[in-house]
Amino acid sequence: MSELDAKEMNSALFMNLVMMLSTSAMQQLGKLVNPASGKTEVNLEAAQISIDMLSMLQEKTRGNLDRDEERLLGNALATAQMNFVEVSRETPAEKPAAAAAAETPAPEAEPAADAEAPRKDAKFHKSYGA
Repeated sequence: MSELDAKEMNSALFMNLVMMLSTSAMQQLGKLVNPASGKTEVNLEAAQISIDMLSMLQEKTRGNLDRDEERLLGNALATAQMNFVEVSRETPAEKPAAAAAAETPAPEAEPAADAEAPRKDAKFHKSYGA
């Protein structure tokens, strides 16, 4: 692969990465349908992470991008940030975790867990059916 081909490939891969992060942010802001659920969903925390990644890319690549790459990254970041502000103003503020926990009733004591039954409090578990 020639040096020019490698440079073009890296540019295409970089632009693809920027578009993936931008698309993720828009989906997390409820601007695009989540293909897994078929619904629009708002997750401000996840959107903030995607926007932070775009911002980090801009900072870490400053001075190393061609004009098209710089423009794409700048526009993607600005669009995501503007949409974040818009959605966060429309979305009711979430209660702090401590306040939410105080309002949640304490769970009842569970009977001894069967070794083969999945734990109800397990964060991750596999269930393939019987």
